Amino acid sequence: MRKKQQRFVDNAQCPHVIEPGKPSYHHMQGAWRTRYFHNSHPIVLELGCGQGAYTIGLAQQLPKTNFIGVDVKGARLWAGRKLATVHKLPHVAFLRANIMHMDHFFAPHEVHAIYLPFPDPRPKGRDAKRRLTSPRFWDVYRKILQPGGNVYLKTDNMTLFLYTLDVLRDREDVQALHHTEDLYRSDFATAHYGIQTDYEKRYLAQGIAIKYLQFSFGKSVDTKRP
Repeated sequence: MRKKQQRFVDNAQCPHVIEPGKPSYHHMQGAWRTRYFHNSHPIVLELGCGQGAYTIGLAQQLPKTNFIGVDVKGARLWAGRKLATVHKLPHVAFLRANIMHMDHFFAPHEVHAIYLPFPDPRPKGRDAKRRLTSPRFWDVYRKILQPGGNVYLKTDNMTLFLYTLDVLRDREDVQALHHTEDLYRSDFATAHYGIQTDYEKRYLAQGIAIKYLQFSFGKSVDTKRP
């Protein structure tokens, strides 16, 4: 518990973390480029980022894109923000917030792309509405994504994967939907920039195939780049 509390203290002192209690927390909507990044580069989100594997990994490869990892757990964000500091990544931020409220933190069309790497599958049917790929979450993502904005999902869970496909196929605003039940035996094997989360490595070691999908809302764009 003491270690966890120290991480909260560290986050409170770190400019990479935007969280409750900081003056900027309620004033970032529409202002990420001017108040934090101080550039005009595209913004990409990693939702449910945990330790921020994609946020850090993508930022190291794409210096002219801004990356924001979002998670509700501050202790998880600590590891990511530490790496951002070590690797001197000024185009990285971490936001501690409920993902359902993303439209409180981002203006309409402010976000260029969204990554959802291994979200909690919420296997119980009664928890379906809490899945990050349920209809109410897609409505929020659609609001903050620019027209043609891309979404990328990776999961080990077949139930979540099939559920997500069903939800997306029911929508009229989904375009360029591509998917595979085995990422590393598909044409999309390199589309994730070689980044693997700790969860993914664990599943692969167990021989579990990684499911993957990508699509855009509205006008279609290059679906293999962020």
